[in-house]
Amino acid sequence: MEIENKNINKEEKKEPATQPSLTDKNVGMEQSDDLMDKVKNFLDLSFETIRVVIISLIIIFIIRSFVIQPFFVKGSSMMPNFHDGDYLIVNEIGYHMEKPQRGDVIIFKYPNDPSQYFIKRVIGLPGEKIEIRDNKITIYNSEKPQGFVLDESAYLASSVITSGDISEQLGDGQYYVLGDNRPNSSDSRRWGILDQKFIIGKAWVRAWPFDDFKVFEGLKYNS
Repeated sequence: MEIENKNINKEEKKEPATQPSLTDKNVGMEQSDDLMDKVKNFLDLSFETIRVVIISLIIIFIIRSFVIQPFFVKGSSMMPNFHDGDYLIVNEIGYHMEKPQRGDVIIFKYPNDPSQYFIKRVIGLPGEKIEIRDNKITIYNSEKPQGFVLDESAYLASSVITSGDISEQLGDGQYYVLGDNRPNSSDSRRWGILDQKFIIGKAWVRAWPFDDFKVFEGLKYNS
């Protein structure tokens, strides 16, 4: 009886057989799935970032090409209202919806050398007759066929002299432009009438220098 009891006790003390476990494999699979999710999220974020960058570049290209464009003033022909080195933002799309107005400061390709860009002020409009005599600009048009002397006191000092003995009849799409610094400006008095096809746009904002920041608005003449 004692022997049998001992055998029974020994059997009771035997460790249960170890069963194969899938825990380690499951953990590995979960880690792999988590890594794949992270890679997928990273790729999705990268593609979205690239898409945003591409769209932004396209928008910038369109704006720079067809809407607004930066322009540096060179020379003194528009002093004292514009100085050499002024950084301007040019509105290019505005003239697709309306025509240049008298008093607008415009940027255009120099007719005798389109690789150069000029900045001047619009004085005469299509269909008008322009006369410059005795330091006066007289404009004849359908509204005032007898003519009127242009009052430029809004942007010129009374001491500024507009020299010349000129009479010009403007046709369709033709403009007469002058620099504000009349004694030192190469403008329509020298090289003639400006055709609309050369006009790039209107000076919209002076962004530099910062202490001279300005948004340019249309002028109303006293006539």
